[in-house]
Amino acid sequence: MMTGELRQLIYKWALKNAYDHGGLAQEKAVISKVIAERPELKTAIKDLLGAVRDVVGQVNAMSLDAITQTLSELAPELMVERRMETRRKLPPLPNAVEGNVVTRLPPEPSGYMHIGHALSGLVNYLYKEMYGGKVWLRFEDTDPRKVRAEYYDSYRDGYRWAGIRWDYEKNNSDDMELFYQNAKRLIEEGKAYACNCSREVVRRLRSEGLPCVHRSQTVDVNLELWDGMLEGRYSEGEISLRLVGDMSSANTTLRDPVIMRVVEAPHPLKGERYRVWPTYDYAVSIEDAICGVTHVLRTSEFMLRDELQNLIRGYLHMPNPTFVEYERFEFEGTPVSRREIRSLIERGLVSGWDDPRLATIVSIRRRGIVPKALKEFAERYVALTQSRKVYSWDLLYAINRKCVDDLTPRMFFVKDPVKLKLEGLGEFDVELPLHPTGRLGQRRLRVSEELYVQQDDLRSIGEGGKVRLKHLCNVTLRSISDKLAEGAAELGPPEPGLRVIQWVPVNEAVDVRVLIPGPLLKPDGTFNELSLQVEGGVAERSVDSLEVGAHVQFERFGYCVKDKLPMTFVYSHR
Repeated sequence: MMTGELRQLIYKWALKNAYDHGGLAQEKAVISKVIAERPELKTAIKDLLGAVRDVVGQVNAMSLDAITQTLSELAPELMVERRMETRRKLPPLPNAVEGNVVTRLPPEPSGYMHIGHALSGLVNYLYKEMYGGKVWLRFEDTDPRKVRAEYYDSYRDGYRWAGIRWDYEKNNSDDMELFYQNAKRLIEEGKAYACNCSREVVRRLRSEGLPCVHRSQTVDVNLELWDGMLEGRYSEGEISLRLVGDMSSANTTLRDPVIMRVVEAPHPLKGERYRVWPTYDYAVSIEDAICGVTHVLRTSEFMLRDELQNLIRGYLHMPNPTFVEYERFEFEGTPVSRREIRSLIERGLVSGWDDPRLATIVSIRRRGIVPKALKEFAERYVALTQSRKVYSWDLLYAINRKCVDDLTPRMFFVKDPVKLKLEGLGEFDVELPLHPTGRLGQRRLRVSEELYVQQDDLRSIGEGGKVRLKHLCNVTLRSISDKLAEGAAELGPPEPGLRVIQWVPVNEAVDVRVLIPGPLLKPDGTFNELSLQVEGGVAERSVDSLEVGAHVQFERFGYCVKDKLPMTFVYSHR
């Protein structure tokens, strides 16, 4: 005859085996563990086989979530996380020399930093670390109409948060005099000319591959017009400085591009000191050279610009870097284009740059992604190829779960709560572990005969059924209604096969809501009206002690982060 103690032993190892194998325990493996702990049972193997078969059948009928919950209560010491897969090494860089690799983080401060910028930054930083090199943080801020002071800090804060440490920092706008000097040099050498054509005419001629009438102007005329630009004799749109390129090239970026133009807008750092500003390609060509950048690692949307930037540096007798280009980082259902995000904000479809459905750094931090997870994601999944790849958020969530689990306290949250009145429970204090391992200490709850539980849990069990309230008691349900359920409590260890559910004492309940972000975009690219769900319920009083930004795992619900909004949490993932 099997005692209750022996049945609990079998239950423990059946749960452990099922936990390790996706929810299905194997009888032979359970028997081996039980006999290893109780060798004398070899003499009663027939009885043991029957008991193991019975318990394994009950465990295998449980959901994996129920198995995990029960094991965390009955034998938390057995819940050893399975090791993560071995990280792959980044491929070697072409033309890289140990100690001489210089990469750069080149954000345009025209919006808030997003996850794509962070991953690209990590790629540059990881290669810098791999080769013992250096990395620049260099703001591409030569379009006064786009840049704003707050965006500079967004990138500084975002890169620091991601664990990126740069060796040097500068703004392209600090080198305006250098851009002017080189522009004059290009004019003097016949490599640039001043053009009075309208933007529409320039666009049409470049499209048709036809030269502008100003291309044949003398150097003296071009220098005079250039001086007029600097002296403020021309308004925005009236004149520009264009590079002498190749109007017949199949690469349209080489068709006499504009390299300097008048912009009548104040700059957040330089004010109204300058009116003539360099275009992106001209500024970045010079900056990469004077910063000694050896490797430009960037998304493939810039690929056509490589030839142009090399041409500019060739005219100025400056060295060219090695280009390594890859497809941009995209995530399912999530726009990363700043233009798209601005549109969503302006239309009132998202609350701002930190809306938890977005992929900005402030957004993903708000929903609990940690820097270590982002770094491991970059090491494991980022491929420097030019084939389009859309990543699943689940890949990042799986890594994030591993990163936060050991430091995340467990607490109870009950959605759609209904009161459960229990006979035979009484009133007393109970100490519950903040983590299955016990390493985070305890929290104390005051238990009375009335508890909140989830309505759908009771409905699925039904009257006359039994359920386990985690860390508390087994319950036989007597009656269930929309507002009140009643049952009988039985203190003691979990019974094999019982569903394990969370609960909250009525007298210590706190009303909370959980924001659950989902994909902003449907597969067809249109806005998903159901992208943000709000789950209301009650949580245990312990949530009061959490700081804003703190992680918590609401048991059987998921990992969440305490939000800046009062008594609100943002759902991270399961």
